[in-house]
Formats: sequence, C-alpha cells, structure tokens
Amino acid sequence: MNFIRGRIKIIDWYIISKYLGTFLYTLTLFVIIIIIFDLSEKLDDFLSANLTFWQVITLYYAGSIPFYVNMLSPLINFIAVIFFTAKMADQTEIVPILSGGVSFNRFLMPYFVSAFIIFAVNLASNLYILPYTNQLKNSFENSYVKKNTSPSKRDIHMKLDEKTYIYMDYFDNKTMVGTKFTLDNFKGDELTKKLVADEIKWDSLKRIWKITNYSIRYVNGLKETMVSGTGKTKDTILDMRPDDFSAYDNIFENMSNKVLSEKIRKEKIRGTGIMNDLLFEQYKRYLHPLSAFVLTLIGVALSSRKVRGGVGLPLGIGILLSFGYIVFNQFAKMFSLKGGTSPLFAVIAPTLFFGLLGLYLLKKAPK
Repeated sequence: MNFIRGRIKIIDWYIISKYLGTFLYTLTLFVIIIIIFDLSEKLDDFLSANLTFWQVITLYYAGSIPFYVNMLSPLINFIAVIFFTAKMADQTEIVPILSGGVSFNRFLMPYFVSAFIIFAVNLASNLYILPYTNQLKNSFENSYVKKNTSPSKRDIHMKLDEKTYIYMDYFDNKTMVGTKFTLDNFKGDELTKKLVADEIKWDSLKRIWKITNYSIRYVNGLKETMVSGTGKTKDTILDMRPDDFSAYDNIFENMSNKVLSEKIRKEKIRGTGIMNDLLFEQYKRYLHPLSAFVLTLIGVALSSRKVRGGVGLPLGIGILLSFGYIVFNQFAKMFSLKGGTSPLFAVIAPTLFFGLLGLYLLKKAPK
C-alpha cells in the first residue's frame, strides 16, 4: 500500500477519480436509457405472457443489465476518456502538468491504471458472471420474446466418438424429444451395431436418454442378431446433451468456461460445423476486455490538445471512432461465423487495428 502511495501522486488520483467517475455516471445513464427503450419494445410480450413486475425484473433484467453493461463498456469507456480529458485541456489543466516536468508517458499512467481496473472487471465479468446472467436473459427471451421461433432442429447428423454416429429427423428443444433416431457403431469400416428408435427423450432427473419403440441389430461378420423393443422403452447413456441440438443462436453465451472448453473438445470429434462459433465465443471472453487499453490510448491522444470550440470536436470524433470500433467488431464476427475467417484473427483484428491507430495518434499528440 505504501508503494502505491509513493508512486501515485495527487494529480494521479484526480485523473483516476475523474476517469472512473465519468465512466460510471455515463454508463449508468446509457443503461437506463436502453432499459426504457427495451421495456417499451417488449412491454406487449410481457403483458401477453401475464408476467408480474417482479418476474420481469428477476427473470429478465437481472440477466440483461449485465449484458448491456458489457456491451456498452467499450463505447462508454471511450466517451468518458475523451469527455473529461478534453474538458481538462479546455480548462488548461494539462499544460501546467506537462510544463512542470511530467513526461507525456508519465501523464498516461493514471489513465492506464483506470483502464486496468475496467479491464479486470470486464474480464472477470466475461469469465464468471455473464455466462450465468446470460442464461436468465436468453432463457427468458427464448420463452417469451422469441416464442414464434421454432424450437426444433431438423436433419441432425453427429459423430459422438471415433466409432459412434447418430441421426435424428428432428429434435424439439422444449419437449426434449427427438424422432426417428438412429445410432450406428463401427469397427473400422464395418458396421457392428445399428439401433433404430421412433423416439428418444431426455430425462432431466436421471440425466439419461430414453428410447421408445426400438430395434437393435448386432452384426458380427456374416452373423446378425436382432433385438426388438416394439412398444417398449429403454434407458441408455449417450455422450450428448439436449443443448447439443439447440436451435437458438444464443446458446453459446450461456455456457460456463468449463462447459465451453468441453464443447470445443467434443466438436473436434463431431465436426457439426459450429467450431468457429465456439472458438469465437471463447476468444471473445478473454480478448475483448483489452479494448479498455486501446480506446483509452486513442481517447487521450485525441483530446489532450486544447482546440477551439471546447470539448465538442474531440467528443464528436470519439463517438464516430467508437461506433467504427463496434461496426468493425460486428463485421469481423460475421466474417468468422459465416465467411470462414479464423476466430482468433476476427476477435483480435479490431483491437489490433485500433491499437496501431492509437500509437500513431499518440506519436502525433502534443507533448
């Protein structure tokens, strides 16, 4: 603690308090505005589902507010830095600091201390909070907002392991029931077992699958054995879960890091075509918080010069660049999920590009 006090001066605490105070105030204001617009848009859905005010708060907004905070954090971070730094420059507070022998790099230190705090909070949120709050948000939306979206997935082909393949005509995510289920076991290129069932259902209490009206054919060279289960139900354990067949595109946001890593491991075997989605989600959780440093660098470089017209010009440029950062992220995500671009490159490219821009602006900034 004494070391920190020795390194951080009064002017540093002043900048840190201004930075974090402006950030929290602006973030709160934006979140309230978004909630008002979101509530007006979804009010009919809430009323038609006969939901109480408490249900809307605990089932939806308890999950959506952390989502909005995380989504807005880069934008608000950028705006906050530019706003209070441009105000300091306009009130001629920066010139005396630099004229007093403080280097521009030393002047940046409290900014990056504040950026590190935001980075740490965002990283912890991405890894340990958002996967669980997103479960509330997405479960609510899938049940009450996207209720007209079909919960079933059709023509499912999946490789469970090196020798087991399954097929289903379709799977309903609400009833947890699949129809026309087929399981094939191979030894090399030879079929050794074929199971066919009219229906397969997930038992959430026992955490097993139940197959109904089935038949099993065992193949041993030229010898075949048939077991009939017509009109019967059989419990079976398979290395798959209902969320493997989710028809909703927000399912990956709900997964904890452990589940997501396990899903990636299994997808390497199964090859169902969702690997880019999984990797993008994993990389995003770790790398997106780095935007706190990048946008802080650009914000200080843009707004530390005193300009005619006050804070308006740098704030306008900052808002334009922040929206450019968000659009860049969305395009990178689209190219990764739909165009085959490497998920790691798609996640890091916006931060890398704007980081280089920040270094260029820093070089040109008055010192």
